[in-house]
Amino acid sequence: MPRLTEELIRKRSEHNDGVLADLEEVALHQQELEKIESLEACCRHIKILLLQNNIIPKMEGLSKLRELDYLNLALNNISKIEGIEGCESLKKLDMTVNFVGVEELEESVYNLKANILLEDLYLTGNPCADWSGCRP
Repeated sequence: MPRLTEELIRKRSEHNDGVLADLEEVALHQQELEKIESLEACCRHIKILLLQNNIIPKMEGLSKLRELDYLNLALNNISKIEGIEGCESLKKLDMTVNFVGVEELEESVYNLKANILLEDLYLTGNPCADWSGCRP
């Protein structure tokens, strides 16, 4: 399986001439990625991170991305929202079609308490969305 390396990030950020220090957006969707790594070390100023349609099971390697505004993790294998406490600029989190269940929902919501700017959270297609207490 492909790894999320600095080389892959450079390749997917062609519009920024491969310069990662001031990279603000990167599309890493449909790369069959299994783990979020390398971003905190080389892309501290990332604002838009598109990781949808991979096979990522856990939210990790994101907490130091303080300027991250939009995170798309739709169509992955994630069962709990976690690891984004340090993403203090996060406004939009797309978790559409993952595996967040009712059992993990309370902890997932608790893990979002530090994200005070969060306006949009998408959970459509997760098992928790079928719970009667979950609003659309």
